Amino acid sequence: MAFILASASPRRRELIELFHLDPVKIIPSSSEETFTGLDPEETVKRTALSKARAVQPLCEPDDTVLAADTLVFLDGRQLGKPHSREEAFAMLRALSGRTHTVCTGCAVLSGRREACFAESTLVTFRALSDAEIDRYIATGEPMDKAGAYGIQGQGALFITGINGDYYNVVGLPVCALGTCLRQMGILQA
Repeated sequence: MAFILASASPRRRELIELFHLDPVKIIPSSSEETFTGLDPEETVKRTALSKARAVQPLCEPDDTVLAADTLVFLDGRQLGKPHSREEAFAMLRALSGRTHTVCTGCAVLSGRREACFAESTLVTFRALSDAEIDRYIATGEPMDKAGAYGIQGQGALFITGINGDYYNVVGLPVCALGTCLRQMGILQA
């Protein structure tokens, strides 16, 4: 019996180590399914579940699969990973001086059992100058992050406050995930 992390994210890989699950295997999901027209939490839950279901057939029947999806939402608009420098700039300009929501959906599949939940965290940015945004983009950090920033990296310099789980913004709501894994009997209470 193995614990499968259906993600290539190095941040999620580091965070899953907090649970001391053994063995942990990494099988990134190839699911490209995206959902629109739903509220933020339902969007990330459905995407996480799609990712987990895409990986489960590659696993042993008694393995546990965890998939997650993190998105940034501003005024109800989804900000995914930027595809260009210009898109990253536009996202960071929009977040400047504002509060946005970071939602992470998690899906845990274990045998025939399935749990799916979402966690939301509010993040507030200070006002940013165009020069600051340009310097940050030049680091390359924004290009593989939802909302074009990483709270665990240089993006932390822009954040005046958060309301909710810090690790949710990193990409895995560890407190809520721990509760879920205990309720499913995967972690000891």
